[in-house]
Amino acid sequence: MAGLLAARVLADRFAEVVLVDRDAVTEAKGYRRGVPHGRHAHGIMAKGQQILEAQFPGITADMTAAGVRPGDFNGDIRWYFNGKRIRPGHSGLLCVPATRPVLEYHVRERVRRIPNVTFLEGRDILGLATTADNTRVSGARVRERDGTGVETLHADLVLDTTGRGSRTPAWLAEMGYARPPEERVKVGLAYTTRHYRLDCDPLGSDLAIVPAPTPAFPRGAFFYQLPGHTDRIELSLTGMLGDHPPTDPEGFHAFAKSLPVPEIYQAIRTAEPLDDPVMFQYPASVRRRYERLTRFPDRLLVMGDAACSFNPIYAQGMTMAAIESLKLRDHLAHGMPQALPFFRDIGRDIDNPWALSAGADLGFPGVDGKRTLKVRLGNAYVARLQRAAVHDSALTDAFIRAAGLVDPPQALMRPANMLRVFRHSVLPTSN
Repeated sequence: MAGLLAARVLADRFAEVVLVDRDAVTEAKGYRRGVPHGRHAHGIMAKGQQILEAQFPGITADMTAAGVRPGDFNGDIRWYFNGKRIRPGHSGLLCVPATRPVLEYHVRERVRRIPNVTFLEGRDILGLATTADNTRVSGARVRERDGTGVETLHADLVLDTTGRGSRTPAWLAEMGYARPPEERVKVGLAYTTRHYRLDCDPLGSDLAIVPAPTPAFPRGAFFYQLPGHTDRIELSLTGMLGDHPPTDPEGFHAFAKSLPVPEIYQAIRTAEPLDDPVMFQYPASVRRRYERLTRFPDRLLVMGDAACSFNPIYAQGMTMAAIESLKLRDHLAHGMPQALPFFRDIGRDIDNPWALSAGADLGFPGVDGKRTLKVRLGNAYVARLQRAAVHDSALTDAFIRAAGLVDPPQALMRPANMLRVFRHSVLPTSN
């Protein structure tokens, strides 16, 4: 997704853009090997959806025509924290709950229509081509997946969007540069996903049921309809710190039954399974601090999960790639992008969502990391806000806007929101 979004803006400035992918992606509509997490729940947050629609006008209508049912991020999703539903309202933020293959297919089809974009499929990237003194990257060496056909693709600019497994740090070391400093938050997360045909309708007019993991209730789930089907759902169960949802059917059901939201288990208990449970493990969130380097080869950039891989339960990754693509567009407007200024700019964009997700993860006692006073106070305040939001839809809206990267996390501490949190913390409520 980061590569597709980057290609969209690069195509406005370069005569030719080549996307290199190890998979056969042309017209691919289903799961593929290069996206092992593609079988599990995905979400693009409100800010990301806004950017997609701006970059690819009409893409929301295309997905709706393909069976995706949009709705409001607050009013049409049942959000649960600590076993209690936060009060729904109307955020005005559009949610388009497509599966990863559906979302990626529609974005890729839009990029394929751009005349000067080419897809080079079934290729592994072996390394970078550089000048003799390693000060400038001049392309990439690629090879067909069967081990033949090695070639060098010469380029004016190389952009690494290869994800959390990016080899750029190793390539930098081979070229005599420092590796970027890394920050890691070990979360020991696993998703286990299964699909069902239901014999009841637990959702009604809602799009999804999402019990979010919290320190008090660390098991979570994403439960929503598959696009184009009113009776088929995707259920992704999540567990952190090694408490992984099992892949055997009985264990999967038992894990679902342990959730603090009983309607999920009640819905699948008599439903028809369409496949076996499949697990995806995510050991740690990783931020590579390229902005802290003092030297970097010219004509090479890094973005997306290759720069920062967020804990996926917060659904920030695709939206951050979209935000970074706009930053790339801004730099291209002034000529050939310079790496370190670009990294500093996307680093500032990453700061808030990283603080939001990494800080929330540090609220779990088993997660290793330094719990600064800021982190402890922030987690304590958010926990109070979530409790207050059970009774106050305005606080739900504020939380959804911050989680959706529309507003910065600091917006949760605006005086009006703090007053609402305080009022619900000290006064008895009627419900």
